[in-house]
Amino acid sequence: MTTYPSQRQRWTRQARHNFLWGLLFTFPVIIGLLWFMLYPIVISFYYSFTSYSILGRYKWIGASNYLALLEDQNFWISLYNTAYFVIFAVPLGIIVGLGLALLLNIKVKGMSVYRTVFYLPSIVPAVASAVVWAYVFNPQYGVLNNLLRFFGVMGPGWLASPEWSKPALIVMSTWGVGSLMIILLAGLQDVPQELYDAALVDGATWWPRFRHVTIPFISPHLFFTLVTGLIGGFQYFTQVHVLTNGQGGPARSTLVYSLYLYQNAFQFFKMGYASAMAWILLVIVVICTALVFRNLAGRVYYGGA
Repeated sequence: MTTYPSQRQRWTRQARHNFLWGLLFTFPVIIGLLWFMLYPIVISFYYSFTSYSILGRYKWIGASNYLALLEDQNFWISLYNTAYFVIFAVPLGIIVGLGLALLLNIKVKGMSVYRTVFYLPSIVPAVASAVVWAYVFNPQYGVLNNLLRFFGVMGPGWLASPEWSKPALIVMSTWGVGSLMIILLAGLQDVPQELYDAALVDGATWWPRFRHVTIPFISPHLFFTLVTGLIGGFQYFTQVHVLTNGQGGPARSTLVYSLYLYQNAFQFFKMGYASAMAWILLVIVVICTALVFRNLAGRVYYGGA
């Protein structure tokens, strides 16, 4: 009768000793993750089924918060404003970032200075940049409208106009594409030069080279920026909060989803209602991300991997 050695081997004394010491040193981090991440996630899901105002005791109300959201006009307005921002700002940011990356990939003297200049806006704090753009968008003495007047064009009201407030936020979002630019620039520098040389020998102009050589090789970077931009776009909050003083005006035209969630949680003290909004936002982001993966992940080229 043949006996086979057990695949489950016992730990040696030294392995057990190393594990216990490793657990001891990582114990503070584990406790921090459980307390500051896992616990808030679990308790927010529970609070989404309660009536909780922070100041008093919570009361179980079942799915009433979710049903009330379906009848909340501000909820649908905030969802529309957020979708509008994501649909236009994310692709525009990728296009602008790719355009800058292509320009900064050209070998000219002083390119490191140019790259630094274009990257700097992305590391400016969001609050500081929003304050600067508040002056830029001022309809009376703002830099943007003064520039348009120089060319004989009467500038719009921007953040003071319900029609132009969302386009203003989209324009402002393109100012901080430096991080996307760096990611795409790294992808451009990984494209094999011999493929460009072979395309030139075959008589390919710049557009076929860009379409059939550049795009396939930087497709992982484009896919990454799309997914992260999609997730970040649905959480857009800081700039619109600063620019509108937390109100989402004018006429609720900039009332994005995260701002309305913040209002319910910390202005109206409807924490259960806000928790329900947070979980709905999670479901929306997961569905949109899954759709992107399903439709685009198969088109990404990973360099023969």
